[in-house]
Amino acid sequence: MATHPTGTRDEWLAARLELLDAEKAHTRRGDALARQRAALPWVRVDKAYRFDTDEGGASLADLFRGRSQLLVYHFMFGPDYAAGCPSCSALADGFDGFVVHLAHHDVTLAAVSRAPLAKLRAYRTRMGWRFAWASSLDGDFNYDFNVPFTEAQQRDGSVEYNYRRGGHAMDVTPAPAPVAGFAADCGTDARTYARDRPGMSAFVLEDGAVYHTYSTYARGLDGLWGMYQWLDRAPKGRNETGVWWRRHDEYDGR
Repeated sequence: MATHPTGTRDEWLAARLELLDAEKAHTRRGDALARQRAALPWVRVDKAYRFDTDEGGASLADLFRGRSQLLVYHFMFGPDYAAGCPSCSALADGFDGFVVHLAHHDVTLAAVSRAPLAKLRAYRTRMGWRFAWASSLDGDFNYDFNVPFTEAQQRDGSVEYNYRRGGHAMDVTPAPAPVAGFAADCGTDARTYARDRPGMSAFVLEDGAVYHTYSTYARGLDGLWGMYQWLDRAPKGRNETGVWWRRHDEYDGR
């Protein structure tokens, strides 16, 4: 017997049409949010950030690779991690599929992490990825865009992530089981793991100047996580009682 309410095709269609109205309203609201996002004022970036890349040392402008727009994924991979964050890894699994389309629409996608480039390259090879990934190990870039924090900030409770202070699971002491588990998966302890956070930032290059246009963090990244957009349309939805995902090379083969 089905564990979910059942009905006739006519009952299904009536409910589906009601849902369709809600979906269309949601889409229109999403369109309005996109316009509001694009209308944010640009903030000129004057600091001379430096990165290590596959091509050598690079500036922020160099990361655009000749295009006028840059999307940066702040990938959680701290210098003391042995491997990248499993959640960031699941999100990044989709990058190689659409990065070529962005490139042909004047947009460059790059990941940036604090781990040294050699670690990033080794992990990218393990994962079978090809997207551009830069190291900001010795610079302020990630700090200035609010994704890593210092031990002192952790101690005095001054971590401000996602435009607010405190309130995030990664700030809780002792660390919740999922945070401790992810830390172990990355070969580090929970406090060290939690000093890096995920995020996404957007930049534009105009008349030789770089401007910051947008950043989002935490569940603001939800819409960028491809598997969840599909799960939200599966019969059982996300169907989560805890952390279930792994790096794609760590599943049991099913």
